[in-house]
Amino acid sequence: MKVCVPKITRRQFLLLAALASPGLVWADADWLEPRWVKVRSIKLTQEKPSHRIIHITDIHYKGDRPYLESVVRKINALSPDAVCFTGDLIERKQFAAEALQMLEGIKSPLYGVPGNHDYWSHAAFANFRTSFARTGGAWLMDSEAMTADGKMQIAGATCLRGTPAALAPRAAAKNILLLHFPLLAERVRNKFDVILAGHSHGGQVRLPFYGALLLPYWVGRYQIGMFRLPAGPLYVNPGLGWLVTPIRFNCRPEITVFEI
Repeated sequence: MKVCVPKITRRQFLLLAALASPGLVWADADWLEPRWVKVRSIKLTQEKPSHRIIHITDIHYKGDRPYLESVVRKINALSPDAVCFTGDLIERKQFAAEALQMLEGIKSPLYGVPGNHDYWSHAAFANFRTSFARTGGAWLMDSEAMTADGKMQIAGATCLRGTPAALAPRAAAKNILLLHFPLLAERVRNKFDVILAGHSHGGQVRLPFYGALLLPYWVGRYQIGMFRLPAGPLYVNPGLGWLVTPIRFNCRPEITVFEI
């Protein structure tokens, strides 16, 4: 039997595509991207790397246990020497215990700093300190910690202090600085091998050739990705969770792997 396929003009095709596009964009932003975690690898040395570290940030845990468990599994599969977290684990303190319990499942030392939402939640940071220590890492409140091999120092600045100037690198070691607010990197006076920050979420919704539609304060021009500053390379991770609404477009959640 012969099947008749109706012909459409170019104008009709473009009209149909335009009508379909908003639905496709919404499906991507609402159903696909919010939990479609990207693993991005960045090499920061021309020589053979001595350390592999992972950067995660802005989990904003609200009770989605399967999602956070899947993130922990991805991290463990990458076998990093250390994991660096740059703030905003939670928004409400009733989620702190469950989120920390899952982070304790990370099989590498976990180092982290608080974000503004961690402060606003009024959660007990003593519990954060205990959980991070159980992994072999540390909760860094304007302080530094050496890794077990003595070859890498991780410093962490609180987002309330306003300046991380007092945190100093250590000679003959790789030096990593953790911040929550990207804009604070402009106040760093010492030189670090890499500065890691979060907070921006990359804007969550990013338009091609334009960038983020909306950004929180203390981001400046550092929306997402790598920037070169006098204090060293700054990387702004788009985060793993969401703020206000569970929507992402052209801005997938990310686990960043650094070879240094």
